[in-house]
Formats: sequence, structure tokens, C-alpha cells
Amino acid sequence: MAGWNAHDIPDQSGRTAVVTGANSGLGYVTARELARKGARVVLGCRSEARGKAAVEQLAGEVPGAEVELGRLDLGDLASVREFAASLPYERIDLLVNNAGVMALPYGTTADGFETQFGVNHLGHFALTGLLLPTLLAAPGARVVTVSSMMHLLGNLDPRDLNSELRYRRWIAYGRSKTANLLFTRELAHRLDAAGADLVAAAAHPGYAATNLQTAGVRAEGRRAAERLVELGNRVIAQPAEAGALPILYAATAPGVRPDSFTGPSIAMWRGAPAPSPRARWTRDDRAARGLWGASERLTGVSYDALKA
Repeated sequence: MAGWNAHDIPDQSGRTAVVTGANSGLGYVTARELARKGARVVLGCRSEARGKAAVEQLAGEVPGAEVELGRLDLGDLASVREFAASLPYERIDLLVNNAGVMALPYGTTADGFETQFGVNHLGHFALTGLLLPTLLAAPGARVVTVSSMMHLLGNLDPRDLNSELRYRRWIAYGRSKTANLLFTRELAHRLDAAGADLVAAAAHPGYAATNLQTAGVRAEGRRAAERLVELGNRVIAQPAEAGALPILYAATAPGVRPDSFTGPSIAMWRGAPAPSPRARWTRDDRAARGLWGASERLTGVSYDALKA
């Protein structure tokens, strides 16, 4: 793993990958590098205009790339269902659950869930479940869910998953990233019990410069705070190309283990991909099962393919 970079990605010819939030930042870099190695890549994007621009940019950077756009709003379960139903493929080799929102003012999704929990966790939980039959049809398939070092900010409160009792934007973000890790853990357990040839793993980018950091303060019109965050992105953060490496490693490197968590090697912050520390509460099997049950009830998506 030491010194691993995009040149080390194995050949992806003949494989189909779905990357959410792929119109910019980490998702775009992930999609581009997979396409560069021969994968057919579906960009799942909320904005059709930004998605089309990303497809054009990627095609320019990777001549001959097989890339297509699908409209996907993870804050709307109807959109998640439409996106999953629109994919014409009998098998999908890789799903990268990358899209997310960070530290937004309190709001709710189209289905009434707190936005960060709804988009970062529930939307991806539903999408993975809906695509599960096509993932199981692909030998050696993977589901990689992008969490964050900020999961250390908070464990889930099963009595207040939607932060209705008290909302603190950064705590809510940390909890949604904890949910990503608990989801990965329980999915890995269920896949193992079913004897499925599908690996569920997680990754995080450390501190990578993307537009995610500025979205919250921009939504509130806090220009001074936005400029401060932009300065931090330029001076402290690593570029998106480096931040995407742990995601690409988890998605493509040989021998990636179920429920592994890959991140930057230097203090969870920057550097080459390496096994990442994680909070003890993300290894709580009881909490993972509880979140799974709640997620099935809230989304209406049941992983029936693992129950046969």
C-alpha cells in the first residue's frame, strides 16, 4: 500500500462502475481514473447541467472513455428509485457511494429526513439496496462508501436519528459519517453470511480541497467564513486528486477486506492510502443492526437478495 497511486489501479476493462456525486471533486476524480483504466462509468449527479459538463470534461481528458450521465438526487427517494431503475446493466461491478453534504443549516430532504442523515446515509442505503441484485451478479464486485475522519465528532443517537430534538450541524455531519461506517459494517456481515462474492468497504479522503467545505457557509451568505474556508483549502488541504486515492484503492486494489476503512496515511489528513483509525462506536454490531433496521423502515428498501 505504501506509495500507492492512480498508476497502480488495475485494468478495469469490461467493468461497469457507478459513482455518485461525480460532477466535481472526489467523485469526478474517481470516475475519471476508473474510466482511464477502461471502466464504463455512470456519473450519478443531482444537477443535469453540471453532470453534462462533467461528462464533456471527462471525455476530453480521457479520449475514448465510456462515460454516461444519470440524474440522481439522494435527497429524494423517488429519484433514487428512478435512477436505479434506469440503469440497463445486468451487472454492476462497482458502486462508489461518494456524494454528500457537509455542515449545512438545518433542513430536510424531500422525504422529511434531516438533510445530512438523509443524503449521506439514507440515500446511499436505498441506492445500494436497489442495485444489490446487479452487484451480486458481478463476480468480485465492490461497494465503497465514503465516510470522513469527522465521524469522530459523534456517535449516532438511535432516539434522534433525524436530529429533531437538537441540531448541531457539525455533530449531525459526524453522525452521518458514523452511519456510513456502521452501514458498511453491517452490509459486510450480511454479505458474508450469504456467501456473496461482494466486498463492502469504506474510505475517506482526509482533508481534501473540494466545494463541500464551502457549501454550508455559502448557503448562509457568510462571505467572510467562506473566504476563510477557501484559504484553508488552498493552504492546508490536499488536492482532490490525492483525496480520491483512498477511495480508488478501496475500489480497485487487490485484497481489500470487508469492512476495511482506508484513508490518508499521515494523521488521517493527507498522504498515500493506508488503513485508517476509526472510532470504537463504528465497530458496534448492535448499533449497526439497529441502524440497518431503522434504515429499512425509513426508506422502504429491503435487501431481499440477501435473504434468499
